[in-house]
Amino acid sequence: MLDIPWDQPATLIDLDGKTPIIGTIRECVMHFAIFKPFAKEQARVLLTRPTFREGRKTRTWILNPEDIEKLVERLNAEKESLH
Repeated sequence: MLDIPWDQPATLIDLDGKTPIIGTIRECVMHFAIFKPFAKEQARVLLTRPTFREGRKTRTWILNPEDIEKLVERLNAEKESLH
């Protein structure tokens, strides 16, 4: 699981060139969660601090759709634990 603080600044970008969403990682993940499947495939998150990802030897600045989806799952699990 990616251990990125929800308040870390990040930018949600889209490979189609739409306007990026600049905010916190939480805001980027919330926007990603409501995207349609095609838009999710085109989305990436640019981090302000690199993070370790499973299967990589070095830290990375960009999260791919499967990584962002893991953060959506984490966000949903945290919301469920509050209820």
